[in-house]
Amino acid sequence: MQLIVAAFAGTIASCLGIAAANIQIPLQALDARAKLAYSPPHYPSPWMDPQAHGWEDAYAKAKAFVSQLTLLEKVNITTGTGWMSGPCVGNVGAVPRLGLKALCMQDGPLGLRFSDYNSAFPVAVTSGATWSKHLWRDRGKAMGEEAKGKGVDVLLGPVAGPIGRAPEGGRNAEGFGADPYLQGQALASTSVGIQEAGVVACAKHYIANEQEHFRQAGESHDRGFNISESLSSNIDDKTMHELYAWPFADAVKAGVGSIMCSYNQINNSYGCQNSKLLNGILKGEMGFQGFVMSDWQAQHAGAATAAAGLDMTMPGDTSFNTGYSYWGGNLTLGVINGTVPEWRIDDMVMRIMAAYFKVGRTLENQVPTNFNSWTRDSYGWEDQAAQENWGLINQQVDVRANHANHIRESAAKGTVILKNSGVLPLTKPKFVAVVGEDAGPNPKGPNGCPNRGCDDGTMAMIWGSGTSEFPYLITPDNALQAQAIKDGTRYESVLTNYAWAETKALITQPNVTAIVFANAGGGEGFIDLDGNAGDRKNLTLWKNGDDLIKNVSSVNPYTIVVLHTAGPVLVTDWYNNPNITAIVWAGMPGQESGNSLTDILYGKTSPGRSPFTWGPTRESYGTDVMYKPNNGDDAPQDDFTEGVFIDHRHFDKVAPKKGDKGAPIYEFGFGLSWGEFKYSQLSVQKHNVRPYQPTTGKTIKAPEFGNFSTDLKDYAFPKGIRYIYQWIYPWLNTTTSGKAASGDPYYGKTAKEFLPPGAIDGSPQPRQGASGAPGGNRQLWDVLYTVNCIITNTGSRTSDEVPQVYVSLGGKGEPVRVLRGFERIERIAPGQSVQFRAELTRRDLSNWDVDSQNWVVTKEPKTVFVGSSSRNLPLKARLD
Repeated sequence: MQLIVAAFAGTIASCLGIAAANIQIPLQALDARAKLAYSPPHYPSPWMDPQAHGWEDAYAKAKAFVSQLTLLEKVNITTGTGWMSGPCVGNVGAVPRLGLKALCMQDGPLGLRFSDYNSAFPVAVTSGATWSKHLWRDRGKAMGEEAKGKGVDVLLGPVAGPIGRAPEGGRNAEGFGADPYLQGQALASTSVGIQEAGVVACAKHYIANEQEHFRQAGESHDRGFNISESLSSNIDDKTMHELYAWPFADAVKAGVGSIMCSYNQINNSYGCQNSKLLNGILKGEMGFQGFVMSDWQAQHAGAATAAAGLDMTMPGDTSFNTGYSYWGGNLTLGVINGTVPEWRIDDMVMRIMAAYFKVGRTLENQVPTNFNSWTRDSYGWEDQAAQENWGLINQQVDVRANHANHIRESAAKGTVILKNSGVLPLTKPKFVAVVGEDAGPNPKGPNGCPNRGCDDGTMAMIWGSGTSEFPYLITPDNALQAQAIKDGTRYESVLTNYAWAETKALITQPNVTAIVFANAGGGEGFIDLDGNAGDRKNLTLWKNGDDLIKNVSSVNPYTIVVLHTAGPVLVTDWYNNPNITAIVWAGMPGQESGNSLTDILYGKTSPGRSPFTWGPTRESYGTDVMYKPNNGDDAPQDDFTEGVFIDHRHFDKVAPKKGDKGAPIYEFGFGLSWGEFKYSQLSVQKHNVRPYQPTTGKTIKAPEFGNFSTDLKDYAFPKGIRYIYQWIYPWLNTTTSGKAASGDPYYGKTAKEFLPPGAIDGSPQPRQGASGAPGGNRQLWDVLYTVNCIITNTGSRTSDEVPQVYVSLGGKGEPVRVLRGFERIERIAPGQSVQFRAELTRRDLSNWDVDSQNWVVTKEPKTVFVGSSSRNLPLKARLD
């Protein structure tokens, strides 16, 4: 494979030569000749800052380690060994000489995939509905503990991309909700929890990975679409900063160790070689000190990706099991011949090892990987690709501890009551009838469908790589029946959607409380479930769910609806039926599904708040998935013309009042509770802080560690090692000449001849004004205002409340309000008053200024609002 092929195909700006080192250009522009969005280049790739806040000790340890490495060992740490060439979904080479085992990368965002004796946590959108920072952190720590116990070094999660631009987006549920502030708080808290457990968190998918359709050309070919390149998400500079990049900056500030770049293109440059996004925004403006890892097969070039800021390629091969890699031996050759400067390979490895040491790892406390992703058998080949080293490969280490308690609590507190006509909480009802397949088990077992890719029985997680293995699954039928037996309640269930005669005979008996279940899933694009190719094809319920609800409620006046869905569904046709006395969104709750639901239905736990908007029609959202290519056989062009106006921001813009056409049925942040809450005594305190100063000065010179030989013979494949074609090695295929080793007809050109200006420049570079520390300029986190109010429970039951802070930033073209604070206050007793306090930082009140390429607090008048949802905001005050 060629290392120095024309690797910037798709990056129009670099092809046109519109480049200069560290130039400040808005993210999106339009070239009159190309008529396509482009992403301007940003070079060189910023190198690590050994004095970055929170990273000082980690970089000191990394320097001591990396200084001892040979070039081959450095390449080994940056390049995956190939698909199935190791026990984990992603593996890099070890450094046996210094005692470093092969680093293990493993899915995923809700627990361990391809493992055993691990927990299945609530899907992130359900966790997001808790609006609880401590539950997010606890969830992350529990997942991290399980990963560490299995010998995993990098856990592939949490997720803030997709953010939920379109409600049908297949992987929306892997994120925490359709708002950048909510996502950012959850992403940061979860990352901190994972890393407190001693495992590197990998925030993903960076960036604008908002749909599954056309994310990869090959996957699209299998479905009859002959596109040549992945879809391009075309986004303007302001929207990128204020919406899609916002959550990642929170994670960077929190110290996340790794970020995964995405499959899609952004402004016609692939996510894993987009220098503006990786070098300019992530490593430059945000000051990210960890390493950038590619999604699996998201690397499309060699030297170009190194120059653009990629630090680790996964799984290492260009396509699964081909034995070819853009890096591996090609990266070795690239460093030898100067295509990739020594400081860049050193920076890659320093970032990887600093992240490793930052979470508390040492060479002395490594946990051997004790499971194998490719089989559940106890004994087998340690190396599946090579069919070598037969032995014990699955040790069945139980890492679950008491995490079921957290899972049950988190899933319950992430369950949202959308409607309650007084029927909830249930109190020893006389007769409960449960209806619907979604209440029962999968006949094949909870793990009976690979990657959870089916809709059989209750839906407790999405499908795809972001799944885990259930250790067990408590169905709603299990848990509700157990509660009924305890209460002396008569209980029956019909666990199918297609037995109306039997269902009607059951629910029309006297004293029946009917609980009807329905679902609608979503997942990753490599699975097509009933025409839902990852992305949902509509917003209706699956398996006749809407008709089932209508039929049950037409004959039973005490109908409770329970929904297990990946996001919003259309409830317009039946939500207002007076026979439907309650509607409960239970999300995708994980292994304790039935228990967590029972805790809500019977009032044992306080419910959550919706992390997205429930619109009246599909069209009311203003955005949609692109289901058909629009650019011939070239890359589909998805123009994000709505800008920052997604979900509640869009609804506030087009239907600001309740009676307006297209107004939400249930707004973002909404959710009923057991109490009644009064908000009062709003006060705002202004703080005196120094004026904002853009960061100035220059970086240090790019550090280099150690020396290396330029003699090709020193990189020959060693004798005594069996060559396995699927494996990716750091050695050269031949040492007769560099050209022969590369297989590249253009070999011999210098980096300056085909890379953009500044791409290999290791001299001190001007600092970007918005940069300065992990997360960005330190002054962005200056507190400008403190907001206080009193919340009183005027109801008769103890309950949690989630006060929310929204800010109107003012100015033409800005959202009506943006979320800028919240807190879940637990167990407020009847008659009790509590104080709610929130801080508004400079960043919270800023807009991204395209001209100055910095954050600016405009002179437009600003107002703060406080209340219980995005549309129930009884308190407001001017910010003077």
